[in-house]
Amino acid sequence: MTTAAPLTALALNCTLTPSPGESSTEIMTDQVLEALGKHGVTGRSIRVVDLDVMPGVEMDMGAGDAWPGIRQEMLAADILVIATPTWLGQRSSVAQRVMERLDAELSETDDEGRPETFGKVAVTVVVGNEDGAHGITAGLMQGLNDTGFTIPANGGVYWNGEAMTTTDYKDLDETPSAVASTMQKLATNAAHLARLLAQQGYPPPA
Repeated sequence: MTTAAPLTALALNCTLTPSPGESSTEIMTDQVLEALGKHGVTGRSIRVVDLDVMPGVEMDMGAGDAWPGIRQEMLAADILVIATPTWLGQRSSVAQRVMERLDAELSETDDEGRPETFGKVAVTVVVGNEDGAHGITAGLMQGLNDTGFTIPANGGVYWNGEAMTTTDYKDLDETPSAVASTMQKLATNAAHLARLLAQQGYPPPA
């Protein structure tokens, strides 16, 4: 366990399965949070489908919108984890909605003109028993970077099950070694980068 300054993480689990249903995405997300914990990062996971996150591209879409509360937790955290299952080769509709809501960050800046997401690290988790993880990861990382987050080296972890079978991540007896190793690299690099940005953030625009 590291003795460096503590950091916090918020994981947005974009499963389509409401609580308390079993979720492969939740299992993998919890494993990433556990790996981050070994580097002094404390965090929690939100199952977004349980909340009324309204469609739109504004910070607040009005009465009953759950996004403003999620956003406040996101801005208070050092690391954002976006986790999604794979359906028909694509990220979930919940993950798509989260990314659309993040679009509002493009116009929200601090006193020095920097997006409020500058200085925050983002990583991705993709799970599913079909192909598509590389494309989903690429799309998420592009969107996260566009909205101000910084992506560390090896900042994405995924698991694809054997094609055309019904085995899910939650059905595995143990975590595949390659997935476990990638999680550890993700956690190490994300915590390292988040500490560097906490110590010296990006400069304001010229």
